[in-house]
Amino acid sequence: MTLTLELQNQKERTPVVAQTVFLGAGLAFLLVAPLFFYPVFLMKILCFALFACAFNLLLGYTGLLSFGHAAFFGGAAYFTAHAVKEWGLPVEFGLLAGVAGAALLGAVIGFFAIRRQGIYFAMITLALAQMFYFFCLQAEFTHGEDGIQSVPRGHLFGFIDLSQSSNMYYFVLAVFVIGIAIIWRIINSPFGMILKSIRENETRAISLGYSVRNYKLGAFVMSAALTGLAGGLKALVFQFATLTDVGWQMSGEVILMTLLGGIGTLIGPLFGAALVVTLQNYLATSEFPVTIITGVVFMVCVLLFRRGIVGEFYNSRLGRRLGFEHRHK
Repeated sequence: MTLTLELQNQKERTPVVAQTVFLGAGLAFLLVAPLFFYPVFLMKILCFALFACAFNLLLGYTGLLSFGHAAFFGGAAYFTAHAVKEWGLPVEFGLLAGVAGAALLGAVIGFFAIRRQGIYFAMITLALAQMFYFFCLQAEFTHGEDGIQSVPRGHLFGFIDLSQSSNMYYFVLAVFVIGIAIIWRIINSPFGMILKSIRENETRAISLGYSVRNYKLGAFVMSAALTGLAGGLKALVFQFATLTDVGWQMSGEVILMTLLGGIGTLIGPLFGAALVVTLQNYLATSEFPVTIITGVVFMVCVLLFRRGIVGEFYNSRLGRRLGFEHRHK
């Protein structure tokens, strides 16, 4: 009896230990990564990885496919860039301004979008995001097609010079870790459990007495706010905000990143974002179109890895043994 209990406890501890080891190894790698890779390239990956994870909060854990998340990403980039450059706000308050602006925009778009389901929901988000795109094209504070350029990085807390790439990288890394921790807490909270139940069977969730519309709106606003955090970071890293960030192509990219990595997994979008950004970076100087390579990679993943790269690993024998079983269907 005692031996049986010890074996059972050991099996329960194995997933926790394995996940802790993976998490520690990932953090250790990110801490030393600037020694081996260009910091700006790494910061771009972190920004898009946070963007993809925020989008996955809506798609993977709530079951809502949005074609308009570029509005929150690019909108926050504009809000942060304008607040820092024109208003002279410190970088931390400028970033918060971007998050608040994206959350407000998410509340407005989500209010209308959640009244429909499926493809109608997706089309409404796309239409409203395109309306915001044309607003950014015409608005005076965005400077039209020129965008907001020469955005100062300033000093974090008044004394950490973010113009130095190393300081900026670790600031982006800290914000990235905080953002991922928030997402993890959301999906592992009672609120997150209800979102998963809505994803699996919305009718049953309604029959149990949950206000599904309010939960959907809450998830939409949270996803928009976290997307805004990524967009504001990108504006500070590259020191500009342009129409590219609010275009529908950006929404398509984040969908691609999430699908490649694995819908409904916490770290899947990280791998998907890293893969897409790496392809864009290292193939930018080649004569072969980057979009074709990305499309081929996407086709291969759709044909061979239906659940995404990380999703397939979760469902493999090794993944299940390590406690990473992917339960999203």
